[in-house]
Amino acid sequence: MAGHSKWANIQHRKGRQDAARSKLFSKLAKEITVAAKMGDPDPDKNPRLRLAVKAAKAVSCPKDVIERAIKKSLGGDAADYTEIRYEGYGVNGIAIIVEAMTDNLNRTASNVRSYFTKCGGNLGQTGSVSHSFDRVGEISYPVAAGDADTVMMAALDAGADDVESDEEGHWIYCQVEDLSDVSDKLEAILGESTESKLIWKPQSRTEVDLETAQKLMRLVDMLEEDDDVQTVTHNFDMSEEVAAQLA
Repeated sequence: MAGHSKWANIQHRKGRQDAARSKLFSKLAKEITVAAKMGDPDPDKNPRLRLAVKAAKAVSCPKDVIERAIKKSLGGDAADYTEIRYEGYGVNGIAIIVEAMTDNLNRTASNVRSYFTKCGGNLGQTGSVSHSFDRVGEISYPVAAGDADTVMMAALDAGADDVESDEEGHWIYCQVEDLSDVSDKLEAILGESTESKLIWKPQSRTEVDLETAQKLMRLVDMLEEDDDVQTVTHNFDMSEEVAAQLA
């Protein structure tokens, strides 16, 4: 099966500095607050909250940040956030999906549109690029969880649809509505996963050269710097040589 792209989830790029790490924690806390406010504040009774807490722990988000985010949902000071998805194209027609959580739709839309424009791209209508992605659940495990065959068998037994393994780990995919159930069953077989979350999985990827990669990464970085943006997903890939020149 196709190897998992190191660039599928930009949040895990190496070299993040303290300021960027703090911003990431803030975004994770926002998701925890919204998840807790929409459902039960007990992660064991709220699948979305459980996934949000797991995502925070996966990047070593401090326990007190997680607890404060949950408590905030119980008070009257939690802002009313609207979840919204933007879709557009970067240079060379690269598809990009931006998921945001905002208390000011006009501000967020204006910012996202300006980022695309500044970086040679353009914002499209909702649905303009998402047809090139599949909305799926993704559960990741380290290499130490087992060899590819062992993980594949465990994934099939748990009800997953697909597995991608390489020298960096294992990525297991399932239907959106099955994520919590498949994740629980896998953990009973393989132990605790690194992360469980919903993603937009590209149906195919386009490898780009250095110049294109630089322009696209500038756009991705600008989007990720925005406090309202939660995730950025794209369908481009790059060779190790290009990636090394970007580092």
